[in-house]
Amino acid sequence: MKPLAVLWLALGFAALTGCASAPPAPQPQRLFDDALFAPAPASLGAEALFKLSPEMQRYLDHEIAQQARREGSRQGLIDALYNKSKLQLEYDASITRSAAEAFEARRGNCLSLVLMTSAFAKALGLPVRYQSVYVEELWSRSGDLYFLSGHINLSLGRPVYERSARTFEAELLVIDFLPADQLRGQRSRVIDESTVIAMYMNNRAAELLQQGRTDEAYWWARGAMTQDPRFIAAYNTLGVIYRRHGHAERAEQVFRTVLAEEPANAQTLSNLILVLKDRGRREEAELLSAKLRDIQPNPPFKYFDEGVVAMRAGDFKAAKKLFTREIERSAYFHEFHFWLALANYGLGELGEARKHLALARDNSATVKDRQMYAAKLESLRNVRLVQ
Repeated sequence: MKPLAVLWLALGFAALTGCASAPPAPQPQRLFDDALFAPAPASLGAEALFKLSPEMQRYLDHEIAQQARREGSRQGLIDALYNKSKLQLEYDASITRSAAEAFEARRGNCLSLVLMTSAFAKALGLPVRYQSVYVEELWSRSGDLYFLSGHINLSLGRPVYERSARTFEAELLVIDFLPADQLRGQRSRVIDESTVIAMYMNNRAAELLQQGRTDEAYWWARGAMTQDPRFIAAYNTLGVIYRRHGHAERAEQVFRTVLAEEPANAQTLSNLILVLKDRGRREEAELLSAKLRDIQPNPPFKYFDEGVVAMRAGDFKAAKKLFTREIERSAYFHEFHFWLALANYGLGELGEARKHLALARDNSATVKDRQMYAAKLESLRNVRLVQ
């Protein structure tokens, strides 16, 4: 099994945590080595995540205020933000935006839209609660970096003066940015705002790393770990950054810290195996690879990669079977549907090809990808089989 360089992103696509005492938080400071990287940017921007821009303030004072007078603060906010006749927001996971950036662009991933909604809710005096949602694993990749996407939503309460005699819990309304059929039956856990900020900073670190801006990525990952020392995904990101920057010993230290807390963390095991191979410790790497195979016998993209090989060999029937197997365990990744459409096209099954191109379009995470798939779908609609 090929180890993967894995990062975690809050992108998107209810049981509550209890009150039992938590174990002591890890101490991330010993894992930092600032001298290895260029100086930190003047500001990482975390303090401005929820800040209203002048344009947002005007929208609050006029559109949202008008809706709130008619429908109450909470429903007025929801309608003013998410009614298609108003802002016309689009889901876009190309970058993670702050509240103001998401509002200006009229688009964002689930985390950006949570930040924007929360910023307005706070300005209206609405109680806000954040939830991390347990959704089916959604993988993507860029070059040799693999991304495991998570999902976050939020709940809004009523302001004190609008509450009934019912409990606060009963008054909460969940706001989500995924279709209801993708969330039905999913569980969630409440998270602190510090974790939300850590998620944002970790996303920025991963995005900068993807662009090759490793020095900047370090400071964002460092910030995420400082914001929430229990947010394990940020440790994993830091380890990948150290490895990319040529500091394998430091990377190993980070990954072993994670595995001391979570010995079966498949993503961290995969990253540690790569580091051990970098350091020439092949036997140790193979022992961990065997453990990883037990934990994750069929890693992400296994069937997809085999399907691509079959496509290049002209075996469209085998490719179709392999792409279908990948979709059976990850139904909402656009690239899998796109390649299945290509396999169907190669088999002359144009109806199925159109179906999966449409699914690729509908499940794509960026505006650019949606436009590309829409154009291909339009071209395919004009194709007829030659009898």
